[in-house]
Amino acid sequence: MEATWQAYEVAWRPDPEAAQASALADFMRRLGVDSADPSGYQALLNLAAEQPATFWNALIQHMDLRFYHPYESVLDTSEGIEWAKWCTGGTTNAVLNCLDRYRGTARDAQEAVVWEGEDGNVRRWTYAELDSQTGRLAAGLRQIGCQPGDVIGVYMPMVPEAAAALLAIVKIGGVVLPLFSGFGAHAVADRLRDSGAVAVLTADASTRRGKASPMKQTVDMARSEVPTLKHVVVLRNRDVEVAWQQGIDHWWHELTEEQPDDAPTTEMPAEAPMMLMYTSGTTGKPKGTVHSHCGFIAKLALDMGLCADMRAGDRMMWLSDMGWLVGPMLIFGTTLLGGTIVMAEGAHDFPDRGRFWRLMEQHGVSVLGIAPTIVRSFMSVGGADVERYDLSSLRLALSTGEAWTVDAWRWMFEKVCGSSKPIINYSGGTEVGGGIVTGTVIHPLKPCAFAGPVPGMGADIVDENGKSVGPGGVGELVLRAPSIGLTRGLWHDRERYLSSYWSRLPGTWMHGDRAAIDDDGFWYVLGRSDDTLKVAGKRTGPSEIETLVMATGKVAEVAAIGMPDPVKGETVGLVVTLMPGVAADADTEKLLSAAVVAGLGSAFRPTDILCVEDLPKTRNMKIMRRAVRAACLGLEAGDLSSLANPDTLGAIARAAGTRGLLQAQEK
Repeated sequence: MEATWQAYEVAWRPDPEAAQASALADFMRRLGVDSADPSGYQALLNLAAEQPATFWNALIQHMDLRFYHPYESVLDTSEGIEWAKWCTGGTTNAVLNCLDRYRGTARDAQEAVVWEGEDGNVRRWTYAELDSQTGRLAAGLRQIGCQPGDVIGVYMPMVPEAAAALLAIVKIGGVVLPLFSGFGAHAVADRLRDSGAVAVLTADASTRRGKASPMKQTVDMARSEVPTLKHVVVLRNRDVEVAWQQGIDHWWHELTEEQPDDAPTTEMPAEAPMMLMYTSGTTGKPKGTVHSHCGFIAKLALDMGLCADMRAGDRMMWLSDMGWLVGPMLIFGTTLLGGTIVMAEGAHDFPDRGRFWRLMEQHGVSVLGIAPTIVRSFMSVGGADVERYDLSSLRLALSTGEAWTVDAWRWMFEKVCGSSKPIINYSGGTEVGGGIVTGTVIHPLKPCAFAGPVPGMGADIVDENGKSVGPGGVGELVLRAPSIGLTRGLWHDRERYLSSYWSRLPGTWMHGDRAAIDDDGFWYVLGRSDDTLKVAGKRTGPSEIETLVMATGKVAEVAAIGMPDPVKGETVGLVVTLMPGVAADADTEKLLSAAVVAGLGSAFRPTDILCVEDLPKTRNMKIMRRAVRAACLGLEAGDLSSLANPDTLGAIARAAGTRGLLQAQEK
């Protein structure tokens, strides 16, 4: 039995001249690597591993990352790689690099943010306007007593002011805490309380599918559980009535209207925390990851500016939420590189199913961030009229969120990229501040694959004993070196940080992803280790099974999960949403089962297939498989606060109960 990913062929090759003209090739030449191809990239990986100080110093200089006071040492591992310190002795501020550097330059007149609402209303801010909005808000925050080191939450819809909020908090030396706009009061309170937040920036309400969803009201409900919370700043977004408490609540426009445009940026130690991002876990409370001024910016410069080849003047659309890492990456990364942020409030397919493509055409998107699940949702409705739109402005796509299925990758490559523009596949996580593995514009592309590790990460794939698996192998994705973007521990929880990531193999970061390398050296992420199925001693990631099921053309979405079995340990269960017109009957189940057997062998024959109307997803369209499995088996699912559609779990549980799965597990 050969893994499906071993059979993929190269689908795109870079033009040699374009590869030589890329930002990555320019950086490689700085380090004496002249070949803008996979062999040259391997030389870069080797240099970064063998001479990390040389590599990171060169990156900082090449990308013109600015400091008020220069650092003395780029990397200090005297306390072990678990507690690496970066740019020691230096002072900077992320806003120095993302906004202040452009004052008085031609960039001032360029669009920094273009926003469109569901009603078609468009707002545009130049860099000068974004700087002004950020400065006035920063001055207002200082006026109400916010100080360097204070944690300040951002619980807002995707509107231009959300970009100003992130930048203003960092500008005053605060620690920005982005919160998912779909959180309920309990999830908001948990994170504000754990972080010790002194203030939160929010809106009266957000818009999604034409309806107003209260946000200030949610903060009011959470406030009683957060004793440190002193101030709530409210943006009038939908002009809905809100409760008001004098001395605590402040209207955004009143706080900022009399403030100066050019509030100073606070000089901070390079390693001072600038952002606190919580990531959900299967058990226990969410983990607070900590990102520094020098770390997050340098990581974005590497990942977005070099590996993804984003350039000044690019127009980037990545429909997400500020509460996921993608949101801050969009804001800080695009402005760092001198691009334009294309934002949209609301759903990607409302008020019409072609909204996503229309936004790309109308606003000239050149760099598109997208999740595989969104692509599959387009496929389920016949492409959402993609053929009607001119997408010629697109230069490349950047994909992340979860593993691709090959049919979705090919659809994206052919229908959106015209079989000529690359999909830069990118995977990492909140804890690492960006990517671990990536594609590049100097590498050939295979469906679903990554060119290899991001330089400077020490990425490897290992077996249960920590030995590298090499080409043809499957194992756990790990880091063997410190990275500048890696979280500086967990917020006030030193022991949990070590036990969560560093305890299994001493000196090695365990990321929690199953990964593989094919015989040609391409890398693949097969899914979370928690989602890995082990059937009769044979391990596989859910994406391999899901690729085979999707290839039948009968299924819009699928989650492959492990079902307990007294003999095999686990068997395969499928929870699917069917394409329009496909019957949920025995013939369909037989066809789906046969597809899995044909691809992976009879050991992986599904024992249970449930047809449901929708699968549980986060707002950035990542399917939460552990929640699917928990709903099927009546188990505790862990933290579900990031789910955008929690009602799906009840529907899955009811379908499982009808099929007798819950009763079977109880016995």
